[in-house]
Amino acid sequence: MRKIKEILRLHFEQKLGQRQIARSIRTSQSTVHEYLARAKAAGLGWPLGEEWDEDRLEQALFPPDHTPQKPPKQAQPDYLYIRQQLEQHRDLTLELLWEEYRQQHPDGYCYSRFCRLYRRWKKQQDVVLRQDHRPGEKLFLDWAGATIPVWQADGSARPAAVFVSALGASSYTYAEAVADQQMANWLKVQMNALEFYGGCPQLLIPDNTKTGVTRACIYEPDLNPTYQEFATHYGVAVMPTRPRKPRDKAKVESAVQVVQRWIVMRLRHRRFFSIVAINEAIRELLTYLNNRPFRKRREENRASLFAKLDRPALRPLPAERYDLSQWAQARVNIDYHVAFDGNWYSVPHTLTGETVEVRSTPATVEIFHRGKRVASHLRSRERNKAVSQNEHRPKSHQAHLEWPPSRMVQWAAKVGPHTAQLVERILDDKPHPEMGYRACLGIIRLAVKYSPARMENAAERAVLTGAVSYRSVKSILRNGLDAQPSPPTPPPPRSSPDHENLRGPQYFQ
Repeated sequence: MRKIKEILRLHFEQKLGQRQIARSIRTSQSTVHEYLARAKAAGLGWPLGEEWDEDRLEQALFPPDHTPQKPPKQAQPDYLYIRQQLEQHRDLTLELLWEEYRQQHPDGYCYSRFCRLYRRWKKQQDVVLRQDHRPGEKLFLDWAGATIPVWQADGSARPAAVFVSALGASSYTYAEAVADQQMANWLKVQMNALEFYGGCPQLLIPDNTKTGVTRACIYEPDLNPTYQEFATHYGVAVMPTRPRKPRDKAKVESAVQVVQRWIVMRLRHRRFFSIVAINEAIRELLTYLNNRPFRKRREENRASLFAKLDRPALRPLPAERYDLSQWAQARVNIDYHVAFDGNWYSVPHTLTGETVEVRSTPATVEIFHRGKRVASHLRSRERNKAVSQNEHRPKSHQAHLEWPPSRMVQWAAKVGPHTAQLVERILDDKPHPEMGYRACLGIIRLAVKYSPARMENAAERAVLTGAVSYRSVKSILRNGLDAQPSPPTPPPPRSSPDHENLRGPQYFQ
């Protein structure tokens, strides 16, 4: 509109011709002619009043065309439906949607026109909010899509995941390779990143990875308890992005692309045999990446902006590193133990059947019930081992485990000496005395059923015949063998008399 006003001024006030006006404002003569013709048709002169702003002048010179537009001959695609289908189905293509559209409308648009119309509609819908990041406020986290192979001794390669983080204000980037994306490495790389930056931001912005978010939700996502404890230790808050909204963390998406192009691709021809070697190479290229000048601001780079903006605004790190721990849920078994990491750990027997939370560190296993710690054990590195504390057992179980073998013998002696001798034999024959407790208790109860006198006779017969077991004694009593005379004691083995033909052990020395 400024050029139109200048054309009107030069024409009415300076009385210049159309050629002179065109050379003055650097436009074509036909354009000057058209604007003057439109001004004449609208009855405009010079000077224009203050009420003639750009909108009013445009409406006067270019009035809207009220000619009714002809409706399109072809049926319009349902653009909203197309977008929803593409978002819901990862492998769906526009070509397949166009084929479905042509099945419903055989005289519809051709494929190229269909795609052009959809992209034009989508461009009008996708309005992006420009994010302004305050220094030291947000640290964006993500895993790179590309991996780096780690070569094994047998010639096979195992992919190493690449973690990437970037600060909001300066885009200062950190990258590290780890063996996998499990919880231990997820927390480890973030601890290393915070130490790399030398401070803590206010917010951590991850996506909805399972190691960070237990249940993804656009409104109230549930954080993993271990991740929440990690954030509490460092005094930061975790704000996961909305599901399937990568633009919420566009800063780290851009950083991932830069790391993949300028670090991962530079290492594609090198062979690495350990994660440590990969991270040494990444660290060298990371320094180059952060000191590389921006394309549009050659005087600045990520490192200079970090030193100027983010570094002074970061909060100090805690005095100690986070003690890496993991949380899990478990149900207390009927033997008042919970299964964790291939072993069993005891809890108070009153919690049998309850759901508890298990917090594990490399050294300890702690068990919580409704937020209160109810048990703590040293973590066992063996497999299929029960780690128990005596105070967790019921009183009856504690008393049972406190039974010494002599206690069984004392109980049996109240029946008689032969019963006590039988019990001693049973306990001695077992690899562990506790394995014979049940048999001994059964023998003592037989004395109640058949009388102590009969029990004594049966015990004497069992010892003499070598039938030292509960079943044998019970058979003796049931069949009345205890009333029969005891078998004669076998004579002791005869020793050969001394004579001159015996050479003795001295002969062989």
